[in-house]
Amino acid sequence: MNKSITVFFVLSALLLSTDSATAQAANPAAPKTEAKTAPSPKGSGTVAKAWDKVPIPPLHQFKPQEPRRVELGNGMIVFLQENHELPLIEGTVRIRGGSREEPADKTGMVSIYGDVWRTGGTKSKTGDELDDFLEAHAARVEASESSDSTFLSWSSLKENFDQVFPVVLDLLGNPEFRQDKLDLAKQQFASLISRRNDDLDEIAQRESTKLAYGKDSPYARSAEYSTLDAITREDLLQWHKRTVAPANMILGMAGDFDSAAMEQKLRQAFGSMPRSAPFASAKIAFPAPKPGIYFVEKNDVNQSSIQMVDLGIDRRNPDFYALEVMNELFGGGFSSRLFTNIRTRQGLAYSVGGGVGTGFDHIGITRFAMGTKSGSTVAGIEALRGEMDKLINGAVKTDELKKAKDAILNSFIFEFDSKEKVLSERMRYEFYGYPPDFLERFRAGIEKVTPADVDRVARKYIHPEKMAVLVVGNAKDFDRELAIFGKVTTIDITIPQKNPGK
Repeated sequence: MNKSITVFFVLSALLLSTDSATAQAANPAAPKTEAKTAPSPKGSGTVAKAWDKVPIPPLHQFKPQEPRRVELGNGMIVFLQENHELPLIEGTVRIRGGSREEPADKTGMVSIYGDVWRTGGTKSKTGDELDDFLEAHAARVEASESSDSTFLSWSSLKENFDQVFPVVLDLLGNPEFRQDKLDLAKQQFASLISRRNDDLDEIAQRESTKLAYGKDSPYARSAEYSTLDAITREDLLQWHKRTVAPANMILGMAGDFDSAAMEQKLRQAFGSMPRSAPFASAKIAFPAPKPGIYFVEKNDVNQSSIQMVDLGIDRRNPDFYALEVMNELFGGGFSSRLFTNIRTRQGLAYSVGGGVGTGFDHIGITRFAMGTKSGSTVAGIEALRGEMDKLINGAVKTDELKKAKDAILNSFIFEFDSKEKVLSERMRYEFYGYPPDFLERFRAGIEKVTPADVDRVARKYIHPEKMAVLVVGNAKDFDRELAIFGKVTTIDITIPQKNPGK
Protein backbone atom coordinates (compact mmCIF):
# COMPACT_ATOMS: atom_id res chain seq x y z
CA MET A 1 0.00 0.00 0.00
CA ASN A 2 1.17 3.54 -0.80
CA LYS A 3 2.69 5.26 2.30
CA SER A 4 0.55 8.41 1.88
CA ILE A 5 -2.66 6.34 1.78
CA THR A 6 -1.60 4.45 4.91
CA VAL A 7 -0.94 7.69 6.77
CA PHE A 8 -4.35 9.03 5.68
CA PHE A 9 -6.20 6.02 7.13
CA VAL A 10 -4.23 6.20 10.40
CA LEU A 11 -4.98 9.92 10.81
CA SER A 12 -8.64 9.40 9.96
CA ALA A 13 -8.92 6.72 12.64
CA LEU A 14 -7.30 8.97 15.22
CA LEU A 15 -9.60 11.89 14.35
CA LEU A 16 -12.71 9.71 14.55
CA SER A 17 -11.58 8.40 17.93
CA THR A 18 -10.95 11.95 19.20
CA ASP A 19 -14.29 13.24 17.87
CA SER A 20 -16.13 10.42 19.62
CA ALA A 21 -14.43 11.15 22.95
CA THR A 22 -15.05 14.91 22.56
CA ALA A 23 -18.73 14.39 21.78
CA GLN A 24 -19.15 12.16 24.80
CA ALA A 25 -17.50 14.75 27.05
CA ALA A 26 -19.70 17.54 25.65
CA ASN A 27 -22.89 15.54 26.08
CA PRO A 28 -22.68 13.31 29.16
CA ALA A 29 -26.27 12.28 28.71
CA ALA A 30 -25.53 10.65 25.40
CA PRO A 31 -25.46 6.88 25.55
CA LYS A 32 -21.98 5.50 26.07
CA THR A 33 -20.53 3.04 23.67
CA GLU A 34 -19.47 -0.06 25.54
CA ALA A 35 -16.02 -1.27 24.63
CA LYS A 36 -16.13 -4.92 23.82
CA THR A 37 -13.50 -7.00 25.57
CA ALA A 38 -12.01 -9.74 23.53
CA PRO A 39 -12.63 -13.13 25.08
CA SER A 40 -9.79 -14.53 27.14
CA PRO A 41 -7.74 -17.24 25.51
CA LYS A 42 -8.93 -20.66 26.49
CA GLY A 43 -7.49 -21.68 29.85
CA SER A 44 -6.16 -18.23 30.71
CA GLY A 45 -8.60 -17.58 33.56
CA THR A 46 -10.64 -14.49 34.36
CA VAL A 47 -9.39 -11.14 33.05
CA ALA A 48 -8.59 -8.76 35.95
CA LYS A 49 -10.78 -5.62 36.03
CA ALA A 50 -8.50 -3.48 38.23
CA TRP A 51 -4.76 -3.15 38.72
CA ASP A 52 -4.95 -4.24 42.36
CA LYS A 53 -6.69 -7.46 41.32
CA VAL A 54 -3.85 -8.60 39.07
CA PRO A 55 -2.46 -11.81 40.59
CA ILE A 56 1.18 -11.42 41.65
CA PRO A 57 3.16 -14.64 41.60
CA PRO A 58 5.63 -15.31 44.43
CA LEU A 59 9.24 -14.26 43.93
CA HIS A 60 11.50 -16.87 42.42
CA GLN A 61 13.99 -18.56 44.69
CA PHE A 62 17.16 -16.49 44.89
CA LYS A 63 20.25 -18.57 44.14
CA PRO A 64 23.16 -16.43 42.96
CA GLN A 65 26.22 -18.06 41.43
CA GLU A 66 28.65 -18.47 44.32
CA PRO A 67 32.31 -17.67 43.68
CA ARG A 68 34.87 -20.36 44.33
CA ARG A 69 36.69 -19.88 47.63
CA VAL A 70 40.36 -20.82 47.96
CA GLU A 71 42.56 -20.46 51.06
CA LEU A 72 46.29 -20.34 50.47
CA GLY A 73 48.74 -21.93 52.88
CA ASN A 74 49.81 -18.52 54.21
CA GLY A 75 46.26 -17.55 55.20
CA MET A 76 45.32 -15.43 52.19
CA ILE A 77 41.71 -15.91 51.00
CA VAL A 78 40.89 -15.91 47.28
CA PHE A 79 37.49 -15.82 45.58
CA LEU A 80 37.17 -16.68 41.89
CA GLN A 81 34.03 -15.82 39.93
CA GLU A 82 33.96 -16.87 36.29
CA ASN A 83 32.02 -14.63 33.93
CA HIS A 84 32.48 -15.23 30.23
CA GLU A 85 30.08 -12.59 28.91
CA LEU A 86 32.90 -10.14 28.11
CA PRO A 87 36.65 -10.61 27.55
CA LEU A 88 37.51 -8.77 30.76
CA ILE A 89 39.20 -9.66 34.04
CA GLU A 90 38.71 -7.57 37.18
CA GLY A 91 40.18 -7.96 40.62
CA THR A 92 40.22 -6.35 44.06
CA VAL A 93 42.50 -6.95 47.02
CA ARG A 94 40.89 -5.89 50.30
CA ILE A 95 43.37 -5.37 53.12
CA ARG A 96 42.54 -5.09 56.82
CA GLY A 97 43.33 -1.77 58.43
CA GLY A 98 41.78 1.63 57.73
CA SER A 99 41.43 5.15 59.02
CA ARG A 100 40.01 4.01 62.36
CA GLU A 101 43.44 2.57 63.19
CA GLU A 102 45.53 5.61 62.23
CA PRO A 103 47.04 7.76 65.02
CA ALA A 104 44.81 10.65 66.10
CA ASP A 105 47.63 13.16 65.61
CA LYS A 106 48.01 11.95 62.02
CA THR A 107 44.33 11.91 61.07
CA GLY A 108 44.08 11.72 57.28
CA MET A 109 47.11 9.44 56.95
CA VAL A 110 45.25 6.45 55.49
CA SER A 111 43.45 8.68 53.01
CA ILE A 112 46.80 10.07 51.89
CA TYR A 113 48.18 6.53 51.77
CA GLY A 114 45.36 5.40 49.47
CA ASP A 115 46.15 8.25 47.09
CA VAL A 116 49.94 8.09 47.05
CA TRP A 117 50.12 4.29 46.93
CA ARG A 118 49.05 4.44 43.32
CA THR A 119 50.33 7.85 42.21
CA GLY A 120 53.68 7.31 43.91
CA GLY A 121 54.46 4.34 41.68
CA THR A 122 56.91 1.54 42.45
CA LYS A 123 60.65 1.22 42.71
CA SER A 124 60.85 0.41 38.99
CA LYS A 125 58.20 2.79 37.57
CA THR A 126 56.91 6.21 38.58
CA GLY A 127 53.19 6.76 38.89
CA ASP A 128 53.21 8.75 35.64
CA GLU A 129 54.94 5.88 33.85
CA LEU A 130 52.32 3.49 35.20
CA ASP A 131 49.63 5.83 33.85
CA ASP A 132 51.13 5.68 30.37
CA PHE A 133 51.55 1.91 30.48
CA LEU A 134 48.00 1.26 31.63
CA GLU A 135 46.50 3.70 29.15
CA ALA A 136 48.30 1.92 26.32
CA HIS A 137 46.74 -1.36 27.49
CA ALA A 138 43.21 0.02 28.09
CA ALA A 139 43.56 -0.99 31.73
CA ARG A 140 43.26 0.61 35.14
CA VAL A 141 44.80 0.04 38.58
CA GLU A 142 43.44 2.08 41.48
CA ALA A 143 43.94 2.32 45.23
CA SER A 144 41.39 3.50 47.80
CA GLU A 145 40.59 3.30 51.49
CA SER A 146 37.80 3.19 54.06
CA SER A 147 37.47 3.24 57.84
CA ASP A 148 38.52 -0.43 58.13
CA SER A 149 40.30 -1.33 54.88
CA THR A 150 42.51 -0.34 52.03
CA PHE A 151 41.88 -1.58 48.50
CA LEU A 152 43.87 -2.20 45.35
CA SER A 153 41.70 -2.92 42.33
CA TRP A 154 42.30 -3.37 38.65
CA SER A 155 40.62 -4.15 35.33
CA SER A 156 42.02 -5.24 31.99
CA LEU A 157 41.19 -7.05 28.81
CA LYS A 158 41.65 -10.80 29.09
CA GLU A 159 44.44 -10.69 26.53
CA ASN A 160 46.35 -8.11 28.57
CA PHE A 161 46.02 -9.73 31.98
CA ASP A 162 49.54 -11.15 32.00
CA GLN A 163 50.93 -7.65 31.34
CA VAL A 164 48.71 -5.77 33.83
CA PHE A 165 48.72 -8.18 36.78
CA PRO A 166 52.49 -7.70 37.37
CA VAL A 167 51.75 -4.00 37.98
CA VAL A 168 49.43 -5.02 40.82
CA LEU A 169 52.07 -7.32 42.29
CA ASP A 170 54.68 -4.58 41.99
CA LEU A 171 52.47 -2.09 43.86
CA LEU A 172 51.80 -4.65 46.58
CA GLY A 173 55.45 -5.58 46.97
CA ASN A 174 57.44 -2.50 46.03
CA PRO A 175 55.52 0.77 46.53
CA GLU A 176 57.67 3.89 46.52
CA PHE A 177 55.39 6.68 47.87
CA ARG A 178 57.48 9.31 46.12
CA GLN A 179 57.79 12.57 48.03
CA ASP A 180 56.54 14.82 45.22
CA LYS A 181 53.28 12.86 44.99
CA LEU A 182 52.95 12.89 48.79
CA ASP A 183 53.35 16.67 48.81
CA LEU A 184 50.75 17.00 46.05
CA ALA A 185 48.27 14.76 47.89
CA LYS A 186 48.69 16.77 51.10
CA GLN A 187 48.19 20.01 49.20
CA GLN A 188 44.97 18.69 47.65
CA PHE A 189 43.74 17.44 51.02
CA ALA A 190 44.49 20.84 52.59
CA SER A 191 42.34 22.42 49.88
CA LEU A 192 39.45 20.14 50.91
CA ILE A 193 39.88 21.20 54.54
CA SER A 194 39.74 24.86 53.56
CA ARG A 195 36.37 24.30 51.83
CA ARG A 196 34.75 21.89 54.26
CA ASN A 197 32.39 24.50 55.70
CA ASP A 198 31.02 25.60 52.33
CA ASP A 199 28.28 23.00 52.05
CA LEU A 200 25.35 22.97 54.49
CA ASP A 201 24.70 19.23 54.35
CA GLU A 202 28.39 18.35 54.61
CA ILE A 203 28.61 20.33 57.84
CA ALA A 204 25.50 18.65 59.21
CA GLN A 205 26.74 15.16 58.34
CA ARG A 206 30.18 15.73 59.84
CA GLU A 207 29.07 17.42 63.05
CA SER A 208 26.14 15.06 63.70
CA THR A 209 28.52 12.11 63.38
CA LYS A 210 30.67 13.71 66.09
CA LEU A 211 27.59 14.10 68.27
CA ALA A 212 26.62 10.45 67.79
CA TYR A 213 30.05 8.83 68.24
CA GLY A 214 31.94 11.52 70.15
CA LYS A 215 34.30 14.05 68.56
CA ASP A 216 37.38 11.96 69.43
CA SER A 217 36.02 8.70 67.99
CA PRO A 218 38.08 7.29 65.10
CA TYR A 219 34.80 7.19 63.14
CA ALA A 220 34.25 10.92 63.63
CA ARG A 221 37.65 12.64 63.69
CA SER A 222 38.40 15.34 61.13
CA ALA A 223 41.78 15.87 59.54
CA GLU A 224 43.31 19.28 60.22
CA TYR A 225 46.22 21.17 58.71
CA SER A 226 48.36 20.12 61.68
CA THR A 227 47.58 16.40 61.29
CA LEU A 228 48.42 16.60 57.58
CA ASP A 229 51.71 18.30 58.31
CA ALA A 230 52.61 15.44 60.66
CA ILE A 231 52.29 12.75 57.95
CA THR A 232 55.60 11.60 56.47
CA ARG A 233 56.68 9.24 53.73
CA GLU A 234 58.03 6.90 56.40
CA ASP A 235 54.53 6.74 57.94
CA LEU A 236 53.15 5.44 54.63
CA LEU A 237 55.93 2.89 54.24
CA GLN A 238 55.40 1.59 57.76
CA TRP A 239 51.63 1.40 57.30
CA HIS A 240 52.13 -0.63 54.14
CA LYS A 241 54.53 -2.96 55.91
CA ARG A 242 52.09 -3.38 58.80
CA THR A 243 48.99 -4.16 56.72
CA VAL A 244 50.01 -5.79 53.43
CA ALA A 245 50.41 -9.39 54.53
CA PRO A 246 48.64 -12.60 53.43
CA ALA A 247 46.56 -13.13 56.57
CA ASN A 248 45.16 -9.61 56.20
CA MET A 249 44.24 -9.87 52.51
CA ILE A 250 41.18 -11.07 50.64
CA LEU A 251 41.44 -11.22 46.86
CA GLY A 252 38.38 -11.38 44.63
CA MET A 253 38.56 -11.89 40.87
CA ALA A 254 35.80 -11.98 38.29
CA GLY A 255 35.92 -12.35 34.56
CA ASP A 256 36.74 -14.40 31.53
CA PHE A 257 39.12 -17.01 32.92
CA ASP A 258 39.30 -20.65 33.91
CA SER A 259 39.20 -20.92 37.71
CA ALA A 260 41.64 -23.81 37.95
CA ALA A 261 44.21 -22.10 35.75
CA MET A 262 43.77 -18.77 37.54
CA GLU A 263 44.16 -20.44 40.92
CA GLN A 264 47.55 -21.76 39.86
CA LYS A 265 48.67 -18.29 38.74
CA LEU A 266 47.61 -16.78 42.03
CA ARG A 267 49.32 -19.52 44.05
CA GLN A 268 52.53 -18.78 42.20
CA ALA A 269 52.11 -15.03 42.75
CA PHE A 270 51.13 -15.04 46.43
CA GLY A 271 51.95 -18.48 47.81
CA SER A 272 55.53 -17.60 48.68
CA MET A 273 54.56 -14.62 50.86
CA PRO A 274 55.33 -15.54 54.49
CA ARG A 275 52.49 -16.09 56.93
CA SER A 276 52.08 -13.22 59.38
CA ALA A 277 50.01 -12.40 62.46
CA PRO A 278 46.53 -11.05 61.70
CA PHE A 279 46.07 -7.29 61.84
CA ALA A 280 44.84 -6.14 65.25
CA SER A 281 41.76 -3.97 64.76
CA ALA A 282 41.16 -1.00 67.03
CA LYS A 283 38.98 -1.47 70.11
CA ILE A 284 36.53 1.40 69.97
CA ALA A 285 34.00 2.40 72.61
CA PHE A 286 30.59 3.79 71.71
CA PRO A 287 29.23 5.95 74.54
CA ALA A 288 25.67 7.17 74.12
CA PRO A 289 25.42 10.71 72.70
CA LYS A 290 24.44 13.55 74.99
CA PRO A 291 20.84 14.52 74.20
CA GLY A 292 19.98 18.15 73.51
CA ILE A 293 19.74 20.85 70.87
CA TYR A 294 22.94 21.76 69.02
CA PHE A 295 23.32 24.61 66.57
CA VAL A 296 25.82 25.64 63.89
CA GLU A 297 25.38 29.16 62.56
CA LYS A 298 25.62 29.51 58.79
CA ASN A 299 24.33 32.95 57.88
CA ASP A 300 24.86 32.79 54.12
CA VAL A 301 22.01 30.32 53.45
CA ASN A 302 18.21 30.49 53.41
CA GLN A 303 17.60 26.89 54.47
CA SER A 304 18.38 24.57 57.36
CA SER A 305 19.82 21.08 57.60
CA ILE A 306 18.43 19.15 60.56
CA GLN A 307 19.84 15.87 61.88
CA MET A 308 18.60 13.86 64.85
CA VAL A 309 21.08 11.17 65.92
CA ASP A 310 21.55 8.32 68.37
CA LEU A 311 23.42 5.00 68.37
CA GLY A 312 22.13 2.13 66.22
CA ILE A 313 23.10 -1.55 66.08
CA ASP A 314 25.35 -3.94 64.19
CA ARG A 315 23.97 -6.49 61.74
CA ARG A 316 24.49 -9.47 64.01
CA ASN A 317 21.68 -8.13 66.18
CA PRO A 318 18.61 -10.40 65.87
CA ASP A 319 16.47 -7.28 65.38
CA PHE A 320 18.29 -6.42 62.14
CA TYR A 321 15.55 -7.62 59.77
CA ALA A 322 12.70 -5.98 61.65
CA LEU A 323 14.67 -2.72 61.70
CA GLU A 324 15.31 -2.92 57.97
CA VAL A 325 11.56 -3.11 57.39
CA MET A 326 10.87 -0.34 59.92
CA ASN A 327 13.47 1.89 58.26
CA GLU A 328 11.88 1.41 54.85
CA LEU A 329 8.35 1.93 56.15
CA PHE A 330 9.18 4.99 58.23
CA GLY A 331 11.92 6.87 56.41
CA GLY A 332 13.22 4.88 53.49
CA GLY A 333 11.69 6.23 50.30
CA PHE A 334 8.99 8.16 48.46
CA SER A 335 6.20 6.10 50.05
CA SER A 336 7.60 6.24 53.60
CA ARG A 337 5.72 7.97 56.39
CA LEU A 338 8.26 10.77 56.74
CA PHE A 339 8.27 11.59 53.04
CA THR A 340 4.50 11.29 52.64
CA ASN A 341 3.49 13.22 55.74
CA ILE A 342 6.24 15.83 56.15
CA ARG A 343 7.26 16.56 52.57
CA THR A 344 4.18 15.79 50.50
CA ARG A 345 1.26 16.64 52.79
CA GLN A 346 2.73 19.34 55.03
CA GLY A 347 5.28 20.74 52.56
CA LEU A 348 7.86 21.20 55.29
CA ALA A 349 10.89 19.58 53.67
CA TYR A 350 12.93 19.42 50.49
CA SER A 351 14.17 16.03 51.63
CA VAL A 352 13.49 13.91 54.68
CA GLY A 353 14.24 10.35 55.78
CA GLY A 354 16.41 8.12 57.88
CA GLY A 355 16.40 5.13 60.17
CA VAL A 356 18.36 3.02 62.63
CA GLY A 357 21.90 2.51 61.32
CA THR A 358 23.33 -1.02 61.09
CA GLY A 359 27.10 -1.47 60.79
CA PHE A 360 28.81 -4.71 59.84
CA ASP A 361 31.35 -4.80 62.66
CA HIS A 362 30.45 -1.77 64.73
CA ILE A 363 27.39 0.10 65.92
CA GLY A 364 25.80 2.28 63.26
CA ILE A 365 24.17 5.66 63.72
CA THR A 366 20.44 6.15 64.10
CA ARG A 367 19.96 9.22 61.92
CA PHE A 368 16.89 11.15 60.79
CA ALA A 369 17.65 14.04 58.47
CA MET A 370 15.65 16.87 56.95
CA GLY A 371 16.35 19.77 54.63
CA THR A 372 13.91 22.67 54.95
CA LYS A 373 13.67 26.40 54.35
CA SER A 374 14.84 28.59 57.22
CA GLY A 375 11.32 29.75 57.99
CA SER A 376 10.09 26.24 58.80
CA THR A 377 13.04 24.98 60.87
CA VAL A 378 11.25 24.64 64.20
CA ALA A 379 8.10 23.35 62.55
CA GLY A 380 10.21 20.74 60.81
CA ILE A 381 11.72 19.50 64.08
CA GLU A 382 8.26 19.32 65.62
CA ALA A 383 6.98 17.36 62.62
CA LEU A 384 9.89 14.87 62.84
CA ARG A 385 9.29 14.32 66.54
CA GLY A 386 5.57 14.03 65.94
CA GLU A 387 6.03 11.26 63.38
CA MET A 388 8.37 9.42 65.76
CA ASP A 389 5.76 9.62 68.50
CA LYS A 390 3.12 8.21 66.16
CA LEU A 391 5.43 5.34 65.21
CA ILE A 392 6.27 4.53 68.83
CA ASN A 393 2.76 4.85 70.24
CA GLY A 394 0.76 3.60 67.28
CA ALA A 395 0.50 0.34 65.41
CA VAL A 396 1.86 -0.52 61.97
CA LYS A 397 -0.81 -1.43 59.46
CA THR A 398 -0.65 -4.64 57.46
CA ASP A 399 -0.82 -2.87 54.11
CA GLU A 400 2.07 -0.47 54.85
CA LEU A 401 4.13 -3.37 56.17
CA LYS A 402 3.52 -5.27 52.95
CA LYS A 403 4.45 -2.23 50.87
CA ALA A 404 7.72 -1.82 52.77
CA LYS A 405 8.64 -5.49 52.50
CA ASP A 406 7.81 -5.52 48.79
CA ALA A 407 9.97 -2.44 48.24
CA ILE A 408 12.93 -4.12 49.95
CA LEU A 409 12.55 -7.50 48.26
CA ASN A 410 11.74 -6.17 44.80
CA SER A 411 14.79 -3.91 44.81
CA PHE A 412 17.01 -6.48 46.53
CA ILE A 413 17.68 -8.42 43.35
CA PHE A 414 19.02 -5.32 41.56
CA GLU A 415 21.73 -4.97 44.16
CA PHE A 416 23.04 -8.40 43.15
CA ASP A 417 22.11 -8.61 39.48
CA SER A 418 25.64 -9.33 38.32
CA LYS A 419 28.26 -11.89 39.25
CA GLU A 420 30.63 -9.08 40.17
CA LYS A 421 28.17 -7.68 42.74
CA VAL A 422 27.66 -11.11 44.27
CA LEU A 423 31.44 -11.55 44.48
CA SER A 424 31.83 -8.19 46.21
CA GLU A 425 29.17 -9.05 48.77
CA ARG A 426 30.67 -12.49 49.39
CA MET A 427 34.06 -10.86 50.04
CA ARG A 428 32.38 -8.49 52.47
CA TYR A 429 30.91 -11.38 54.48
CA GLU A 430 34.30 -13.08 54.58
CA PHE A 431 35.96 -9.89 55.73
CA TYR A 432 33.53 -9.34 58.62
CA GLY A 433 33.13 -12.98 59.56
CA TYR A 434 29.50 -13.43 58.49
CA PRO A 435 28.12 -16.79 57.35
CA PRO A 436 28.55 -17.45 53.61
CA ASP A 437 24.78 -17.69 53.09
CA PHE A 438 23.99 -14.36 54.77
CA LEU A 439 22.86 -13.03 51.38
CA GLU A 440 20.27 -15.80 51.02
CA ARG A 441 19.20 -15.42 54.66
CA PHE A 442 18.35 -11.77 54.08
CA ARG A 443 15.25 -12.42 51.99
CA ALA A 444 13.91 -15.03 54.40
CA GLY A 445 14.54 -12.70 57.32
CA ILE A 446 12.63 -9.84 55.70
CA GLU A 447 9.69 -12.08 54.74
CA LYS A 448 9.24 -13.23 58.36
CA VAL A 449 8.87 -9.70 59.79
CA THR A 450 5.39 -9.03 61.23
CA PRO A 451 3.62 -5.78 62.22
CA ALA A 452 4.22 -6.72 65.86
CA ASP A 453 7.97 -7.01 65.15
CA VAL A 454 8.08 -3.49 63.70
CA ASP A 455 6.06 -2.06 66.60
CA ARG A 456 8.42 -3.74 69.07
CA VAL A 457 11.69 -2.50 67.52
CA ALA A 458 10.29 0.99 67.04
CA ARG A 459 9.64 1.23 70.77
CA LYS A 460 12.97 -0.37 71.58
CA TYR A 461 15.26 1.74 69.39
CA ILE A 462 13.53 5.08 68.70
CA HIS A 463 13.91 7.47 71.64
CA PRO A 464 13.40 11.11 70.61
CA GLU A 465 14.11 12.36 74.12
CA LYS A 466 17.58 10.74 74.04
CA MET A 467 18.61 12.05 70.62
CA ALA A 468 21.06 14.82 69.85
CA VAL A 469 19.35 17.29 67.51
CA LEU A 470 21.64 19.32 65.26
CA VAL A 471 20.49 22.33 63.25
CA VAL A 472 22.76 24.03 60.72
CA GLY A 473 21.29 27.24 59.35
CA ASN A 474 20.61 30.96 59.55
CA ALA A 475 19.06 31.63 62.97
CA LYS A 476 17.67 35.09 62.20
CA ASP A 477 15.29 33.56 59.64
CA PHE A 478 13.94 30.73 61.81
CA ASP A 479 10.22 30.60 62.42
CA ARG A 480 10.80 30.43 66.20
CA GLU A 481 13.69 30.25 68.63
CA LEU A 482 15.36 26.83 69.00
CA ALA A 483 15.34 27.51 72.74
CA ILE A 484 11.70 26.40 72.92
CA PHE A 485 13.16 22.85 72.93
CA GLY A 486 15.54 23.58 75.79
CA LYS A 487 19.13 24.71 76.18
CA VAL A 488 20.89 25.29 72.85
CA THR A 489 24.58 24.38 72.56
CA THR A 490 26.44 26.26 69.83
CA ILE A 491 29.10 24.32 67.94
CA ASP A 492 32.17 26.19 66.69
CA ILE A 493 33.25 24.88 63.27
CA THR A 494 36.08 27.36 62.76
CA ILE A 495 38.93 25.66 60.94
CA PRO A 496 42.16 25.71 62.98
CA GLN A 497 44.78 27.50 60.94
CA LYS A 498 48.28 26.32 60.18
CA ASN A 499 51.01 26.89 62.69
CA PRO A 500 52.78 30.06 61.43
CA GLY A 501 56.08 28.38 62.15
CA LYS A 502 55.40 25.56 59.73
